[in-house]
Amino acid sequence: MDGEITPEEVERLLDEGADLRVVDIRSPGAFARGHIPGSENVPMQQLTQRVDSLAGSEHIVTVCPHGQASIQAANLIKSFEGTADATVESMAGGITSWQGDLASGTDESAESTAAEADEGPQSPF
Repeated sequence: MDGEITPEEVERLLDEGADLRVVDIRSPGAFARGHIPGSENVPMQQLTQRVDSLAGSEHIVTVCPHGQASIQAANLIKSFEGTADATVESMAGGITSWQGDLASGTDESAESTAAEADEGPQSPF
């Protein structure tokens, strides 16, 4: 992991159109209730199976409720060979620190993720 990034910096990068992937590791239900616009939902319990979808990214920011679990997620992502050259950061303070607008609902990929996640226990993150 390359450290933490402030929510304000994430918002600035998104506003500037930076090549940034925001990975929200919360449950599909929490993601549907409100998430950073443009972020993608990869629940923590699925991260090891889906980390290869992040290969080739230049900058990845992980987001969780309060900024603790996203540190673990960023460490896991950074250890993957396909993301070793990426800047991987955790958003300090988590989604509760986000001051910008939140999108709600899910897209098609999040809906399929929700169906998969309903097959077992939800992660506490």
